[in-house]
Amino acid sequence: MKKTFVAMLLAVVMALTMVSGALAEETAAIKVGLIGPMTGDAASYGVSVAQGAELAVGEVNALGGVQLELNVQDDEHDPEMSVNAYNTLWDWGAQMIIGTVTTSPCIAVAAEAYNDRMFMLTPSASSTDVIADKDNVYQICFTDPAQGSASAQYIAEHGLATKVAVIYNNADAYSTGIYQTFEAEAAELGLEVVAVATFTNETTDFSVQLTQAREAGAELVFLPIYYTPASMILQQAANMEFKPIFFGVDGMDGILNIEGFDTSLAEGVMLLTPFSADATDELTVNFVTNYEAAYGATPDQFAADAYDAVYTIYAAVNAAGITADTPTEECCDLLIEAMQGLEIKGVTGTMTWDATGAVTKTPTAVRIENGVYVGFDVSAAAEAPAEEAAAE
Repeated sequence: MKKTFVAMLLAVVMALTMVSGALAEETAAIKVGLIGPMTGDAASYGVSVAQGAELAVGEVNALGGVQLELNVQDDEHDPEMSVNAYNTLWDWGAQMIIGTVTTSPCIAVAAEAYNDRMFMLTPSASSTDVIADKDNVYQICFTDPAQGSASAQYIAEHGLATKVAVIYNNADAYSTGIYQTFEAEAAELGLEVVAVATFTNETTDFSVQLTQAREAGAELVFLPIYYTPASMILQQAANMEFKPIFFGVDGMDGILNIEGFDTSLAEGVMLLTPFSADATDELTVNFVTNYEAAYGATPDQFAADAYDAVYTIYAAVNAAGITADTPTEECCDLLIEAMQGLEIKGVTGTMTWDATGAVTKTPTAVRIENGVYVGFDVSAAAEAPAEEAAAE
């Protein structure tokens, strides 16, 4: 009797152990690292990316099946700190990485990840140097050349201006790369670049650059730069009563979130971006509604890019059959293969990828009106500012 009871007890314990093991295996999460600037001058980008990614992870985990665990690391937009963050994630057991957020840190981390065979999907690091000669790094964002050429095309096709000035950061790979392709495309399209002015990361006084643009008769100033120097340029242009059209790319997204910045200074600023929060399609409406409920703010392009990055990872993981037990190096090979067959309909557009890791999707334009981004028909809305600028 006693032996029978003990045997029964052991059988129950073994059964419970097997069930517990099966449940643990079912719910074990795939480890996804995320690297970006959560503090410092570029924190707006990193915080948006982290929040967009966290929202998406919560949504996909609620679906059941494949589960994702997100580990966010701060790199302060510093390449050395970004590599340290990568090493922390490697020690944690990350199987893949979303990031990094900004270009220079991403170039540094990509070199490490290539050697270690860690798959990377960056939401927003747009330089071609990020993906060059690396089969394991993919982008959600447009490449710098694509942003430069698309901006020139948009300006020309919508008749925003014929005389254009450019102010860019010649100490930054992101800014320089966009400028170079913009200049080449502008020449092909008959846009006259009447002034080109540069600055470095230490520049805070842009009066020389703005004076050069005004004296050259620029109707539009192209700013392929990040939002912090852009905010200074807008402030100083207002002080000079210089009122051209200011046209930026994805790096300027986040300017409305700068603490203490007078958003009225950005009125009329245009951005070429893959995302507009006022779009009426179901995907965007749901994303914006859920993001605002979670974080009390309207999502910007960087949040949208990260949201799409998580859903892309989720689709690729499912297509590749990756589990929490799949080694990082094996994950890398499986994800590279899976990415080639994906077509993702996201809030930043319908996306496909080639073997270089570059994404194909269509940009749109937004304009800042009353402190928010608004998608609109540029051809009519920009006509009056162009005429006003020409009369300066």
